[in-house]
Amino acid sequence: VLLQDPLYIGLRHKRVRGRAYDDLLDEFMKAVSDRYGMDCLIQFEDFANVNAFRLLSKYRNKYCMFNDDIQGTAAVAVAGLLAALRITKSKMCDHTIVFQGAGEAAMGIAELITMAMEKEGLAKEECLKKIWMVDSKGLIVKGRDSLTHEKERFAHEHPQMRKLEDVVHELKPTAIIGVAAIAGAFTEQIIADMASFNERPIIFALSNPTSKAECTAEQCYTITQGRGIFASGSPFDPITLSDGRTFYPGQGNNAYIFPGVGLGVIACAVPHITEEIFLTSAEALADLVTEKDLAEGRLYPPLSSIREVSLKLAVKIIEYAYKHNMATLYPEPSDKKAYVHSLTYSTDYDEFAVASYSWPEDSMTMQSCKL
Repeated sequence: VLLQDPLYIGLRHKRVRGRAYDDLLDEFMKAVSDRYGMDCLIQFEDFANVNAFRLLSKYRNKYCMFNDDIQGTAAVAVAGLLAALRITKSKMCDHTIVFQGAGEAAMGIAELITMAMEKEGLAKEECLKKIWMVDSKGLIVKGRDSLTHEKERFAHEHPQMRKLEDVVHELKPTAIIGVAAIAGAFTEQIIADMASFNERPIIFALSNPTSKAECTAEQCYTITQGRGIFASGSPFDPITLSDGRTFYPGQGNNAYIFPGVGLGVIACAVPHITEEIFLTSAEALADLVTEKDLAEGRLYPPLSSIREVSLKLAVKIIEYAYKHNMATLYPEPSDKKAYVHSLTYSTDYDEFAVASYSWPEDSMTMQSCKL
């Protein structure tokens, strides 16, 4: 029907798939790099699961590119977890995490969590054991049919279980992360169980829009009596409990990550964007959360400060890139903060026009003319 619509402005044929699809993308990536240089950053967004991972794997070491749905989402989620660790007074490797959903967002977050745990000194095999996933067929376990390569990494020895409620009750995780866009997936029973297992349960309902959120901020704070550490993918209003405490839910928005990553990578001409850059971004973002933010329930800085956040992330990325010989722009800027600021612009003006104008006196006098 869409193809016959006279107002349709696209090409009037069905979507290209298979070999022709790959050839088109290959041609596009090469053409952009030939025209704008190998340090031109290409951001992938909204690719289907079947294409997202393989294209990231195919291009990440050939071009300057990243997939925001996989890597940007991962960085902002891990930043929230790192901020939450300051509340729980624990390390990442102390936690057991259950995901509701096993698509590109879940896989990206899980891989970055694994890196964060490894950085703390835990062996990779042990890191993987601390992450469990539930998809449309239930708990991902070894021996289950039709597991993708990405899912197999997080498949563990365990009896098959279908319901998320049963999985949470059995595994007793310290954190649950929802990224499957299933509204209400975090039921009252699940939230209550999380509160019974943990003094400070971590509950991330990251699906959006709000109508697809796994639970609301009010449900989390009310059922856990204010002990839940909550983050969401959609905005929620502040919640005031019956005892008078008010919480301001943090929104894990990718906008915290991709502007700073893009600026930092381009500023020092990083040819290929590694996962370490996203972990660095997550750590930098978490460091910007104040103790006051944490006390009020926020795991992220205010979105109103996104410009300052992006600049600070860019500086951290540049510092990391030069330290690890990833940058190709030389000489290395001595004052990286000043250098980053020199690359940005402001749309604000002190005055766009003169404040007032004195008209010549004769132009203010009415004159008559003969017709």
